[in-house]
Amino acid sequence: MTHIVAVGGSDAGISAALRARELDPDVDVTVVVADAYPNYSICGIPYYFSGDVRPWQALAHRSHAELEATGMRLRLDTRATAIDVAERRLTVTDRAGESTIAYDELVVGTGALPSFAGIAGLDALGPGDGVHVIHSMGDTFALDADLERRSPGSAIIIGAGYVGLEMAEGFRGRGMRVTQLQRGPEVLSTLDPELAVTVREELETHGVEVHTGTSVRSVEKTDSGLVVHAERGGRAVTHAADLVLAVVGVRPNTSLLEAAGARLGHGRAVIVDEHMRTALPHVFAAGDGVITHHRLLGTTYLPLGTTAHKQGRIAGENALGGTARFAGSVGTQVVKVFDVVAARTGLRHHEAAGAGFRPATTAASADDHKRYYPGAQPIDIRVTGDRDTGRLLGAQLTGRLGTETAKRVDTFATALYAGLTVDQVAELDLSYTPPLGSPWDAVQIATQAWSREHAAHPLEVTP
Repeated sequence: MTHIVAVGGSDAGISAALRARELDPDVDVTVVVADAYPNYSICGIPYYFSGDVRPWQALAHRSHAELEATGMRLRLDTRATAIDVAERRLTVTDRAGESTIAYDELVVGTGALPSFAGIAGLDALGPGDGVHVIHSMGDTFALDADLERRSPGSAIIIGAGYVGLEMAEGFRGRGMRVTQLQRGPEVLSTLDPELAVTVREELETHGVEVHTGTSVRSVEKTDSGLVVHAERGGRAVTHAADLVLAVVGVRPNTSLLEAAGARLGHGRAVIVDEHMRTALPHVFAAGDGVITHHRLLGTTYLPLGTTAHKQGRIAGENALGGTARFAGSVGTQVVKVFDVVAARTGLRHHEAAGAGFRPATTAASADDHKRYYPGAQPIDIRVTGDRDTGRLLGAQLTGRLGTETAKRVDTFATALYAGLTVDQVAELDLSYTPPLGSPWDAVQIATQAWSREHAAHPLEVTP
């Protein structure tokens, strides 16, 4: 009987195990999980702190019992430490000590680790000092315990990406004073500043003190609390608070595979092919620790939960001898910040230019539904297309909660996957009823605006 071992209890590892058991109920599957919390939604952690999701057990996609009911075997609180590629054995360490697990096929989904981005002091300070990261259930419990024990009145969040913005909302919901420090010119650097400013204004409306253009140099613990030393506009600045949360990105967790001889690529992520095979025989890898095929960029590193689920599923199928292929990502992302929703998919203007396209970008605004029906609100959209071919290259959107901004970015994402031109998006047969949309959807109004400015082959009208 084939024995598949999956390392990692999050999106990629569990998806691989589930797919293998789905395709072959007789296959022997063991999942090695470093902690006691398999299949928990790390993306949902900010909503635990906001109080929207309680208790913490609700963050589980599936319970321990539900996972084992599929026929997989879980090895919890077990850390994989080495791969013997020649003998096909995985060395693990648990409370009983060190042992090995024989495998026929191995899937590694060890994910990513928090990045400290060269900020001095972050590696030396921890939860006991009031300095936190938020990347695992262990991190969640540590932060929760600190909040309960000390009831800190103020927090500094270093970073204003997706998780940082969501945690700002969570802390404000607890009545804390929140200062958010962002290195770039605007929050949410995955959006153009023209749209990201809407997110910053929403933060400030809800009492978050935002400092952009601020590069954090170090974090220091003093007798009076925590002090963050930074630089803004060439001047040294300091910020003090009771608690510091660092969310400045991630780095691929590749030590296990690298030590076994796997090759590294973009961002020092492990190189895999479209079947999720590494260069090591009988070893697959998936998720935030591996490179990503982007349908417009080619090979890159883009850690996303949706991608990890897809890649894990493919790895699990191919570990059984399948030939499934990862179709590629277009980098679709969405975030809710208080009552604003911001989303993007594909490439921004400068990204498209760097990839060799000849991009043009147009800004447009369109109501989410017919204005005569009560409650209509605008969605701001930036469309990027190729001047030479008219091909859609990317889109960015912001709108109020309830405007179905996420639905609209998914329309753009589908068009990108299919390789449609900007004009072809305007031809799509999209749904319409006055309370929910318009005969020309906001997506199509935005693409028509692009075509009026940048049509590859404008109509020639004979007088």
